[in-house]
Amino acid sequence: MQPPMVRGTILLAHGSRDPLWRKPIEAVAQRMRAVAPAVQVRCAYLELSAPSLPDSATELAALGVTSITVVPVFFGLGKHTRDDLPLLMAALQASHPQLAFDLKPAIGEDAQVIELIARIALS
Repeated sequence: MQPPMVRGTILLAHGSRDPLWRKPIEAVAQRMRAVAPAVQVRCAYLELSAPSLPDSATELAALGVTSITVVPVFFGLGKHTRDDLPLLMAALQASHPQLAFDLKPAIGEDAQVIELIARIALS
């Protein structure tokens, strides 16, 4: 019998030198943990902040996670999501061949997010 799949999610954001910049992403992670306590949730940053995407994936792997969903918390497609992220994901898969990785589209392109932002802007 195979052990059950342990899910992990990494919220990947750009990063900033300003520590207050991280608060909204960390608030999303905290809310996810409250909604789905069985899912291991971590934040990661492309630059200027720690932890990095590889560091967060390594931490989740050490916890026994077998499947990691990476959610780019970017408003749209830019150089990072088009060029850098596929290379990072390939390096992650090579470093952790035992893990299944699922890269989601940039969150700002999700129809639900667009709808919510429009409604908030109109309120």
